Amino acid sequence: MNSANRITRGLLDELREFDTPLLANTINFIDPTPSHEFYLSAEIQSVTPALGPTVGIAFTAELDSSTPGGVAETDLYWEQLEAMRQCDLPVVWVVKAVGSRPEHECMIGDGMAKTLFSVGCVGLVSDSRVRDVAGLLSTPFAAYCRGRAVHHGPLRFKAINRPVEVGGVRIHPGEVIHAGSEGVIRIPPDCLGQLAASAVRNRAFEQEAHLFLRRSDRTPAEKRAHVQQLIANYGFNDCVSAARRSDPSPRPQGS
Repeated sequence: MNSANRITRGLLDELREFDTPLLANTINFIDPTPSHEFYLSAEIQSVTPALGPTVGIAFTAELDSSTPGGVAETDLYWEQLEAMRQCDLPVVWVVKAVGSRPEHECMIGDGMAKTLFSVGCVGLVSDSRVRDVAGLLSTPFAAYCRGRAVHHGPLRFKAINRPVEVGGVRIHPGEVIHAGSEGVIRIPPDCLGQLAASAVRNRAFEQEAHLFLRRSDRTPAEKRAHVQQLIANYGFNDCVSAARRSDPSPRPQGS
């Protein structure tokens, strides 16, 4: 959890003021990390969108909830709950499904959600499914996953506190997770300190750009030039150039 040392509750609270797509766009402006390394695939979606943005540091686990036979193995789960309890920051539990029947995986129900919430965990991100969504909403505990399932097999925890790949993105313990109704990102550590302030500028840039882009009395060429000028006006030009040196793919502008 070393990367959590420079993360404060105040910083995480600031990031909750922004929607996840805006932060993803802002990261493209201020950090050279390629997009495909920080936004999770579309299969990881919110099943609790009414709860709003979820922000916290990642605690990771690998869980088999689908392989037939055997007995539950939960010692690592209780060990991790205690570590969450001792953490002074909001936690997002990132769980990799490792069972033999992926379509039968189900990570949590409302009982586990209440237990997790009681020790400071505000949400789950998983390439599995969940159940008891009404209970999750009332806890309140956010879940970002592949959908819903009615049941699971014996829960067998195979590992905790090591990097996991979920939604095509490798997530390390202690990284900041931001999630909302449209998906999940991990925030590259090097841009954390400036992300909130940059997101304020980006939100203003997008608002101004959108006002111009929707006009029917301007040509596409004029719109392109205007957006490029706005990017410069808001101080993002140098950042875009730095990011493109590592990721040559085009950036959406004013999107």
